[in-house]
This record gives sequence, C-alpha cells and structure tokens, in this order.
Amino acid sequence: MPKRFQRTKSEYGQQFEEKQGLKAIYGLRERQFRSYFGHGKGPDLIIQGLERRLDSTVYRCGFASTRKFARQLVSHGHIQVNGRNVNSPSFGVKVSDTISIHPLSIGIVPFKELTVTLAKYEVPSWINLDKKNLTAVISAEPTVEDPMIMASVKPIIEFYSR
Repeated sequence: MPKRFQRTKSEYGQQFEEKQGLKAIYGLRERQFRSYFGHGKGPDLIIQGLERRLDSTVYRCGFASTRKFARQLVSHGHIQVNGRNVNSPSFGVKVSDTISIHPLSIGIVPFKELTVTLAKYEVPSWINLDKKNLTAVISAEPTVEDPMIMASVKPIIEFYSR
C-alpha cells in the first residue's frame, strides 16, 4: 500500500497493541493480565508482579529456553522453591527465595546439557545464579530499568485507566 494511504494508529490503537504484545510475551489471558494492573499500581509494581511469577523467573534463570517451556517445567513438577515442590506457574517468588531443579529431574533430557547452555547465559541483575549447582536466589526486586525487560508499561496503564 502506498504511504499516502496508510493510516496512523490512534492513541487507543497504540495502547491496545502494546497491551496485546506484553500479554503475549507473558502468555497470560486477559483476566490474569488485567489483575496485575490494579488501581494506583506504578510501572515498577506491575513489572515486579509479572517478572516474579515462577514461570517467568525460571525463564529468566535460563532453566528454560522459552516462557511456555518454563511454564511446562513448573506445571510438571520439575521446579522447587526453597526445597519444596511448586507446580503453579503463577506462584510469586520473593526476595531471598531459592529456585532449583528437582533432584530427580536433573538427569532427564531438558536438564542434561543445561550447565553447558548456562555457561554463556547472562542472568538479570536481580537473580544470583549458581550455574554449577543449578540453583538461583532472588536477590532483589526486578525493575523497569532492567535491560532485559523491553516493555513499555505506561501506555498499558493508560489503556486500563479509561
């Protein structure tokens, strides 16, 4: 289509597109996603809520190559938090929580070559990863300024405040 006939997106259209993109990144349904955007929540609190989900944290630790795969690993019981099995992808991790792979799962295919993969992996600043023992400790809260978070939350907040 020639440039002179292209329409510019309205502000609503841009906000909607941003919302749909972020929702797809985290693999959430509308109701789940909307719950993170409560009244008065700022961008940092929203990102903290989304990034502290166990499936997102497992992905950020490098234990899974995609968020969908991280969700599957959590659902199938391969991940432990503070030594206890957790199979809920929406489980919220806190600062000082330790995330590890279940001892019986370390020998299966997704985890056999994980130490080799993690050798080149860059972890976010809010996670301390022990690449040898395949454990991660949450050392701080995630922030919007983290270079791995490439989302603009402000338009989405404006979208939900309508």
